[in-house]
Amino acid sequence: MSSDEQVPSGIDPSVPSVARMYDYYLGGKDNYLSDREAADKVIAISREVGNDVRLAARANRAFLGRAVGMLTGLGIRQFVDIGTGLPTQENVHQVVLRDAPDAQIAYVDNDPIVLVHARALLADNPQTVVLEGDLRDPEALLADPVLRARIDFDQPVALIMCAILQFVSDDAEAVRIAGRLCTSLAPGSHLVISHVFPGEGHDDELAEVDGVYSRTTAGNFTLRSRAQIGALFAGADLLPPGLAPVEDWRPDGGGDHDFSRATYLGGVARIS
Repeated sequence: MSSDEQVPSGIDPSVPSVARMYDYYLGGKDNYLSDREAADKVIAISREVGNDVRLAARANRAFLGRAVGMLTGLGIRQFVDIGTGLPTQENVHQVVLRDAPDAQIAYVDNDPIVLVHARALLADNPQTVVLEGDLRDPEALLADPVLRARIDFDQPVALIMCAILQFVSDDAEAVRIAGRLCTSLAPGSHLVISHVFPGEGHDDELAEVDGVYSRTTAGNFTLRSRAQIGALFAGADLLPPGLAPVEDWRPDGGGDHDFSRATYLGGVARIS
């Protein structure tokens, strides 16, 4: 899809997609010229604040793998990944099924390109399902018969929302969405969240990033403080090492973390 000549029906390749931009950050080829141009602007801005968004995206992806691996080790056998993005290496099902071949994985996204590619990749994998759903409508998502057929919500579930809640602009709405989804989960379930984090300072430069994302299909991009990101875990108990920069997050980690740099913050919490 690096060639802009092959465009699936219903896709406007002139409008950047956050999923395809993220794919570009990760070194993928499932993106169009508009995505690359928008992503290059964000990369340039990120370098001005002493970071590289591509490295942060890759650190976020590695965090997801470590978190999912930990939960598989704890005996979780059901995973719901909302805002999964385009398939790349070390997807949730690949990490999980290595150690738990009986696990069930549901991928949820609302981007047509994501759905086409994920369904093609996973067509022959009986342990996974890909369904269309919007994070901003948790009631409809939870009522989806395909999801209900795949996931037993009376048993523990790992609910994953990595690098997606920053596209919900209202703080109270983001907390409400996370809370509503968590209330549907059985005790012993776990919540995995990562969220872009501005670090300290650089407000002007990061406002430029917001401007780039305002022209994507998502339409917005919201930076939040450590406290605001922590509030997304309300009602769940953060496991060690707590909320941390994703590059530092380890199941057996601890100690002080550097919250001054722009990155993603991530955490895993247990629902009692």
